[in-house]
Amino acid sequence: MDLADRVKTLTPSKTLAITAKAKEMKQQGHDVIGLGAGEPDFNTPEYIIKAAEQAMREGLTKYTPSGGITELKKAIAEKFKVDNDLSYQLDEIIVTAGAKHALYNLFEVLLNEGDEVIIPSPFWVSYPEQVKLANGTPVILKAKEENHFKLTPEELERGITENTKAFVINSPSNPTGVIYSKDELEALGKVCLKHNIFIISDEIYEKLIYTDEKHYSIAQLSSELKDITVVCNGLSKSHAMTGWRIGYAAGPKHIIQAMTNLASHSTSNPSSISQYAALAAYEEQEDQELHEMVDAFKTRLNDLYELIVSIPGISCVKPQGAFYLFPNVKEAIKITGHSNVDEWVEALLEEEKVAVVPGSSFGAPDNIRLSYATSMDLLVEAAKRMKHFVEKHQ
Repeated sequence: MDLADRVKTLTPSKTLAITAKAKEMKQQGHDVIGLGAGEPDFNTPEYIIKAAEQAMREGLTKYTPSGGITELKKAIAEKFKVDNDLSYQLDEIIVTAGAKHALYNLFEVLLNEGDEVIIPSPFWVSYPEQVKLANGTPVILKAKEENHFKLTPEELERGITENTKAFVINSPSNPTGVIYSKDELEALGKVCLKHNIFIISDEIYEKLIYTDEKHYSIAQLSSELKDITVVCNGLSKSHAMTGWRIGYAAGPKHIIQAMTNLASHSTSNPSSISQYAALAAYEEQEDQELHEMVDAFKTRLNDLYELIVSIPGISCVKPQGAFYLFPNVKEAIKITGHSNVDEWVEALLEEEKVAVVPGSSFGAPDNIRLSYATSMDLLVEAAKRMKHFVEKHQ
C-alpha cells in the first residue's frame, strides 16, 4: 500500500542519521566522540525528580486536560510575567508534549494548502518539515554569515508574497547560537505588522545566554506584536528535561483553543507526571543548577571556539547562546579534497571518529554544527582530531 503524499516529501534527519551511525560505531568498539547531541549533558535537577516521584505516589498518574493542568498553566503565566514582561490568561496557554509538538500543532491549525511560511536559514531542521506536513510551503530566506546569520528587515520584505502567512524566528538560534537584539526584533516586527504576517517565536534557548545580551521576546515589544505572535518554549534546555517532553505555547485565544482541540484528538494530554515535574521546576525554581549549567556551557564555548578557529580552513561566528558552534568549513572541505560538507562530515567520522552534523541539514552547506553539551576533555580531543583530519590532507 502506498504512503500518503504528505510524508513522501519529508527529508530524513541527518542529525539522527549521523547520531545513529556514531552509536553503531561505538558498539563496534570504535572510540567515537559524538558532538551531534541537541540536549544538555546534565541530569534533571534533583528537586524536580523528587516532585515527579511524589506525584506518582499521590496517584497523579491519570488523564489531564488536553491543554495541561491549571496549576502548570498558572506557573507558565507567572514565568512569562517575570521573565518576559508578558501577560497571558490561562486560555491563552497550552502545555504540549515538548516544544516541538507545540510548533507542530501550531502549523497544523494555522496553515492551509498554499500558505507560505518564511523561515530564515540556517534553520532548525524540523521547521520546514512541519510546514510541509501542514500542507504549507516553506520559503527559505538565507541570512548572511557576515550579518551573523540574522535576517534583516529588507531581506524579510523581499521574501513576502501574497501567500505569506507566517514568519518563524528563533532566538537564541539553533544551530547558530546568535541572538536578535531588541532593535532587530522591532525592525522585523514592523515588517510583519505592515503585511499582517503572523509571527512564530521559538524561544526554547532563552535561558542559555553567555554574553551581556538580554533575551527579548518579540511579543513583549508591543501589544500589536503580541496580538500576531505565538511564543513557543519549554523546559527541555533550561532545566535539562529533554526526555520529560514538556513544552508550551502562548498566544491569541482562538489559536490556542484550536491547538488544544487538535491535541485532544492526538496525544490526549502531555504526561501527567512530567507536568507535575515541570510545575516544581517553575514553582520551586532553584537557580543554582541553572547557573552552574550556564557557567559550564560558557566555559566550554569560549575554550572550544578558540580551538576550532585555529584549525586551517575553518572560521566561525561566535555564538551568544544555545550550546552549538556553527563553523564555516568551506575552505577545509577544499583542503581535504572532498566535494561537499556531507562527504567531509562522513570522512571525519570514518577517519577520526568525530561525529558532527552537516550544515546542509540546516540550510547552510558551508557549515557544520558542533554541540558542546559534553565534557571539556572530549571537546578538546575532538578539536585535536579535527585539526589532524584537515592538516594531514594539506
